[in-house]
Order: sequence, then C-alpha cells, then structure tokens
Amino acid sequence: MRNTLRLSMLQMTSHTSHAVNIVTVQEASAQAAHDGADLLALPEAAGLLNLDRETAVRDVTNAARDPFIAACQEAARAHGIWIQMGSTPVTGPGDKFLNHGVLIDPEGQIVAEYDKIHLFDVHLEGKPPTGESRRYAAGETGVVVDTPWGPWGLSICYDLRFPGLYRDYAQAGATVVFVPSAFTVRTGRAHWEVLLRARAIENGAWVVAAAQVGKHADGRRTYGHSLVISPWGEVVADMGGEAPGQVTVDLDMGAVAKARGQIPSLENGRPYRMQLIGTKTLTPG
Repeated sequence: MRNTLRLSMLQMTSHTSHAVNIVTVQEASAQAAHDGADLLALPEAAGLLNLDRETAVRDVTNAARDPFIAACQEAARAHGIWIQMGSTPVTGPGDKFLNHGVLIDPEGQIVAEYDKIHLFDVHLEGKPPTGESRRYAAGETGVVVDTPWGPWGLSICYDLRFPGLYRDYAQAGATVVFVPSAFTVRTGRAHWEVLLRARAIENGAWVVAAAQVGKHADGRRTYGHSLVISPWGEVVADMGGEAPGQVTVDLDMGAVAKARGQIPSLENGRPYRMQLIGTKTLTPG
C-alpha cells in the first residue's frame, strides 16, 4: 500500500449547465496535475445542480451517455490522475433520477459507481419540506473499492447522518471515505464539521468531504467548508464558506493504522440485547 495520498480537493459553485461545470473540472484537473496530486475530489452535484425539474430533465441522461462523467474520464486520462467525481444526476427507475458518483482511475476507466442511499427528506423549521425522494430514487448498495492506498468507501451528503454505513466501510477495511456534499447553510452551520469529525474518529479513517459553496444559478445557497479530516479527528483542510477554490494536501496513510491501534473500537464492539422497560415500540415491518 502506498504511504502517502496527495489529494487535490475542489470546492465548487455548480451551475445548471453541464458545459460550465465541465470547464471548471477541466481547469481543476490541470491544476491538480500541476500540484503533483494523485487524486482530484469533487463535490456532490458537480456535474449539474438544478432544482427546476422541467429544465433539468432535458439535460439529464443515463450514466453511459452523461457528458460530465465522460469529461471527467478524459481529464483523468489526460492528466494521469484519479478522480472521485462527487456526483451528478443521471436517469434512474421510472421518472426519477439517481444521485450518481463514480471513481475514475488514471487510465480514465470507471472502477467504482455509487448511488446515494439516503435521500434528503427533511422538515426544517420555517422551511418547506426538501423532498429529495420526489425527484430521486435511492441507491441500495454501499461500495468499497480497492486502490493503491487501500480500500476506499463511497458516500454522498445525507449519508453522513447514518453512521452504520461508515462503520461497515471501516469494518471492510476502508482507509478513506468520501462524503461529497451540497449542505444547506443552516444544517451546515449546525452539524457539518461535527458529523464529519465523528465519522473519522469513530472509524479511524480519513474523511474527504468536497462541498458546494455560495449562491447557485438555480437560486439555492450551499454551505461550503470543504473539509479533510484525519483518522484522529483533526481538521487538515477547511476551504471556508465564501467562495470556490482548490486545495492540495498530503494524507499519511499510516495514520489509519496508528489511530486504530490506539483506539481499537473496530475490534472492541460486542453483541448485546436491548431491554425495553415501560416503553411502547413499533414492530419492524
């Protein structure tokens, strides 16, 4: 296993046009290669961010034909780098989309694909329900993929609030987990950093969370603060919440074994029974 992963992370303000976002990623790929990066990590909705379904549906296609995915493959091949593509909407079952992410190797080949499992259906006080499931179908499969730096786990945004997924990834040996996101400003201020640090600490893994930032062409605002968190829970990079940008950092892969050796919670877990006293519960199913 390689000892150091040089990571370039892109913070974006994605547009409602594939073409605009493709130019952004082409430039970021060239910068990543110039910085000697092994990997470029992109945020959720890097390929397309458009709340208006009527116009989005004209641009969204299946993954095999998606122009943004193809552009990322070409950029990876041209610059000899890995690209964790964050995500982009592609056609799914029925009339819904899938929030789809891929990992691309330096030959431009897709080595892993992941569809967001947990959809952002929340009811923030004073706001209309988000209802991501009205537009998107949920993925059903967690993904861990082997790389020269060890296994990596893939996730997207709201998955962050479901720690069992990351525990399963760590149990499967994941050294790095990706959380590309487009957090709202309100939930980002309250929960973003603490949740990411918790996932890193609980599992002794690197957490890479490229994020959307600022005001977008479709009118929404996102929180930014793309973060890289060490297996000990330290914030190695924070890109702030004001503007897009790019940062390159080195990830010491030896830090994973060091953290897990000091606090071996992956080995210390025990089975247990749940005793309910004087409580009313719903029977699953």
